[in-house]
Amino acid sequence: MFIQTEATPNPSTLKFLPGKVVMDEGTADFRNPNDAMASPLATRLFAVPGVTGVFFGYDFITVTKDGAEWQHLKPAILGTIMEHFMSGAPVMGAGAQAGADLSDGEEFFDDGDETIVETIKELLETRVRPAVAQDGGDITFRGFRDGTVFLNMKGSCAGCPSSTATLKHGVQNLLRHFVPEVREVEAV
Repeated sequence: MFIQTEATPNPSTLKFLPGKVVMDEGTADFRNPNDAMASPLATRLFAVPGVTGVFFGYDFITVTKDGAEWQHLKPAILGTIMEHFMSGAPVMGAGAQAGADLSDGEEFFDDGDETIVETIKELLETRVRPAVAQDGGDITFRGFRDGTVFLNMKGSCAGCPSSTATLKHGVQNLLRHFVPEVREVEAV
């Protein structure tokens, strides 16, 4: 098994591509070992000293670290991912919902804004999420109120130094262009 690694815009996060589907549907974002209990693979990765976050996309895993150096963590992470996939164990535990995002919470918006929200979600799905997935992260819709779009940033996007620029200059400008009702974009 050969696992590729890619740098992300977030220096604290690396993207690992195991050459297999990680999540058939949706994503999963684990910010601490207690959250990771829903996934045997995330639990194993959190056992590596220095790992502070794990994110699963369709065909990739991003791992976030604290102050440790990648040259010390990377071999242990690669070994953990390889062992997991070679064992045939599931990525998500039996009790976890397949494809469910574990961190989104309920969406909020006014009933009269349904058409606007549909357009926002379509733009996020077709134009924003594929680009962000290339960098090992994800952005999902959380809500819309009074001209402000609220988004969840996950994976390498969470805590990334350039995430504010991505939101304000990239996503906000795109949404404003196609949806005049959008005034600003905020991360939740």
